[in-house]
Amino acid sequence: MTEKGTAAKKTALVVCPGRGTYTGQELGYLAAHHADKTALIFACAYADFLSIDRDAYDVVAVTGNSMGWYIALGCGGGVAEDGAIELINTMGTLMHKGLTCGQLVYPLVDEDWRPMPGRREGLMELVETINAEPGRSLYVSIELGGMVVFAGNDPALDALQAALPTEQERYPLRLVNHSAFHTPLLEPVSEKALDILGRGLFRQPAIPLIDGRGHVWMPLSTDPAALRNYTLGHQICATYDFTRAIQVGVKEFAPDCVIVLGPGNSLGGPVAQSLIDIRWSGVASKADFKARQKENPFVLSMGLSEQRAAVTFN
Repeated sequence: MTEKGTAAKKTALVVCPGRGTYTGQELGYLAAHHADKTALIFACAYADFLSIDRDAYDVVAVTGNSMGWYIALGCGGGVAEDGAIELINTMGTLMHKGLTCGQLVYPLVDEDWRPMPGRREGLMELVETINAEPGRSLYVSIELGGMVVFAGNDPALDALQAALPTEQERYPLRLVNHSAFHTPLLEPVSEKALDILGRGLFRQPAIPLIDGRGHVWMPLSTDPAALRNYTLGHQICATYDFTRAIQVGVKEFAPDCVIVLGPGNSLGGPVAQSLIDIRWSGVASKADFKARQKENPFVLSMGLSEQRAAVTFN
């Protein structure tokens, strides 16, 4: 038994990364070198999941962001390991062949991760205005903690980008090699996926899974057909609410910590911002969160070497 395992186990909510990241430097690297290698992200994340010291941590639930839902299915047992690879490769191929439109990221919070009054309402009004113009389609793709990811066709995204003032020196951020994920514009991809991927691919999970609506798929009570329909239907064509998934995870399972799988640490900020949004444990700002992390880390990112050492077995 490891030294970490001599103490009582900690309960953990595990978070799986999506296809890309939302910081400029890492986004550029992935787009340039690994834009078509979604299975590589799965391999890294799944290897991280297998490296968690189970003598020290009891994984009570698994969730993910965007494509991270497919990884979560593999980690939580909603599909077998080879099934997860088939799912990710199939969806990656369908998305690549139908790569149209795009995504854009914009913050809802200031640099201290405090909500900006009226920001969300103003953005939603802007979306309505843009959609009122012929030939423009714009949607909320992902609720990502203190950020919102928009998706739509190029005329709509061009109009949105032109209308938004620069924030924090890097937003609005147009994502490279991304399609209009989680919007009705991808209904043709959903239809193809439902036709290609068989019903036998999905099964009851071994660990509770929290999806992009905040719905919890429990072992034993999950209907594999319903899980398939959500994954290949709603999950592709409707907003993915990562913020709600995290908030449901901490409220329903009260974990001792949140473990964010690699590669990288792209979800550390959105997880923290999701917690700040509900004033989890009294944390109301970036400064509060950093102070809590320094005293007793709650979010452990396996992409950071010092935090990874606290999670993995020796």
